[in-house]
Amino acid sequence: MMPGARCRRKRKLVEGSDLYRFVHGKLVHLHWSPEQIAQRLRLMKPDDPSAHVSHETIDAAIYAQPRGGLKAAMIEALRQAKPKRGLKCRTAAGSAMVPESLRIINRPEEIEARLVPGHWEGDLIKGAFNRSSVGTLVERKTRFVILCKMDGNGAEAALDSFTRQMRRLPADLRKSMTYDRGSEMACHPELARRLKIDIWFCDPHAPWQRGSNENTNGLLRQFMPKRTDLNVASQTWLNDVANLMNNRPRKTLGWRTPAEAMADEIVAFKSTVALDV
Repeated sequence: MMPGARCRRKRKLVEGSDLYRFVHGKLVHLHWSPEQIAQRLRLMKPDDPSAHVSHETIDAAIYAQPRGGLKAAMIEALRQAKPKRGLKCRTAAGSAMVPESLRIINRPEEIEARLVPGHWEGDLIKGAFNRSSVGTLVERKTRFVILCKMDGNGAEAALDSFTRQMRRLPADLRKSMTYDRGSEMACHPELARRLKIDIWFCDPHAPWQRGSNENTNGLLRQFMPKRTDLNVASQTWLNDVANLMNNRPRKTLGWRTPAEAMADEIVAFKSTVALDV
């Protein structure tokens, strides 16, 4: 070797390798971010550095691809269309609908601290011209997502949609829901009665009080852009989208997925019940 010459580092992401196929599959088909992929690899194979790759390396490998359909697909998978945040222009239900006792300030500390599962945050994602909606529910401790097909935008549609999907949960995993003051929650007393849950309401114009749900709604826009007619979205398709979200590793969960976190909670609950019998 000539003096001063450098050894070129061997590329980790070589097309056709197992590592490349893993990264490509998670990025293009499951819509994981480079950071989620990198951290998940470390979690899966903590003692095998050869199976690790940084998110910077993944980014560089994508843009180093030759121009063509594969490169375009991988770059497209990187894009998260983040909606502009601002004051939501929706008809507010107002304080007249929300008794003082149901304000979020009175919500138990165990919900705020995310100590136990079963406490949900809810909202609607609106479609084109606000003429269609999808209900979104996020469990506060595990970040598990449920999507609800809506047959309209009003309070009765929200009542039926949330009831239908939440009744599929074990009773111990539906303890409460925290919502904003949108008019679609005008039937909240009936929803609480049907599901035997507590419903808490955020302060006006305080979306950060449902932070997990707000963040999830932003990520869901990757699948449901603002100009989409959500009336055509079937519950089966919404379940597929929720499944993708629930199988993405999350930093806040130590790079476990919401599905894994929820499964752990269910196992722990069953173990507790068995001990009590």
